[in-house]
Amino acid sequence: MLSKYIIVFSLLIGLIFFSTVDLAAQTSITREQLEKQKAEVQARLLEFDKILKQTAATKKNTIGELNAVTRQFQTQNRLVNTLDREVKLINQEIKETETKITSLESQLIELKAEYGRMIYNTSKLNRGLSIVSFVFSSANFNQLYSRLMYLKQYTDNRKQQAAQIEKLSVELTDQRILLDDRKADKEKVLVEEQQERAQLDKMKREQQGIVNTLTTKERDIKKQITATKKQQDQLNRMIKQVIEDEIRRAEAAAKKDNSTATKSSGSSMPMTPEVAALSNSFAGNKGRLPWPVETGFVAQGYGSYPHPTLKGIMMESDGLDIRTQPNSNVRAVFDGTVTKITTMPGFGGTVIIKHGEYYTMYSKLKTITVKSGQTISAKDVIGQVATGAGGESEVHFQTWKGLTVMNPSAWLTSK
Repeated sequence: MLSKYIIVFSLLIGLIFFSTVDLAAQTSITREQLEKQKAEVQARLLEFDKILKQTAATKKNTIGELNAVTRQFQTQNRLVNTLDREVKLINQEIKETETKITSLESQLIELKAEYGRMIYNTSKLNRGLSIVSFVFSSANFNQLYSRLMYLKQYTDNRKQQAAQIEKLSVELTDQRILLDDRKADKEKVLVEEQQERAQLDKMKREQQGIVNTLTTKERDIKKQITATKKQQDQLNRMIKQVIEDEIRRAEAAAKKDNSTATKSSGSSMPMTPEVAALSNSFAGNKGRLPWPVETGFVAQGYGSYPHPTLKGIMMESDGLDIRTQPNSNVRAVFDGTVTKITTMPGFGGTVIIKHGEYYTMYSKLKTITVKSGQTISAKDVIGQVATGAGGESEVHFQTWKGLTVMNPSAWLTSK
């Protein structure tokens, strides 16, 4: 009866032990994911800092600078939030470890008490006889054998009990060390979070300073908005004209040559099998296209957005303004053919590349190193980024499917 109780008790302890090990493993995976996320955000902040420092001597209080500082502030806020999540996770780990320590201490007390009761009951059962007297005072052989088996079972159970006590003692020591490590981790992250929050407050003050300055220039900003809108309209008309010309040429070629070019459902133009394959390949890489610059961040995104300083005024953009380092190379994001090279007011050097029925456009280039009609591959350099009067080095990037403009962020690999 005693051995059955010990076996059941040992199994229960084993279940508790392995369930806590599994829980710790799950928690460690979450910590690893969180650490990876933190490292990625910190790398982005270093990229921000490097790019913005290179324009520190020439930067002015402009909308472009405000957009850049705002993006940096948002990324810094992500880092602070990640550190806050890490503190909460460590608190959870500390709580779980303390609960496990309490459980192990209770188990150890109970196990030692049971061990003592086993020895006491055995001693009481033997009525003070020595082991030799207990064995050889047997009335017959069967009783002798039974007593020998009892002593063996008693010895085995005692060894098992002692081993379990030792195992729990070691585990308890390990958990107390782990608890100290978790508390040290928490203090380290709290210090890091405090430092990053201070940096966040500094960015917030810088951001507000630019806003305050720009607010006093409302008339000039409105003129700039009007001029920018006119330039954007000119750019879009040019792009649509280029694409319309390409569609007409493809349709004329298909009629003249009676070729294998066909216009599939949803396509904007007839395509040969080779062109269709390129178009499908471009579509299949949605979300995986490389950035048009090696390092950079989105200073202004795609779509409609409220003006950062003028209330009630909405702005629109058909592409991304990607801030990068001065003189950075601008690269094609996919295989294709250079369809148009031109210069546009407010956007400088502009290159349009055709990828089947898809098109990508790269503006604000100071130099262009490709020629119209040239076949290029992904990541081939097509020029260098220009630096504006406000000190911002930005490339304006757009994606189109036929005459429909698309959100470039959905096509580029995430950063």
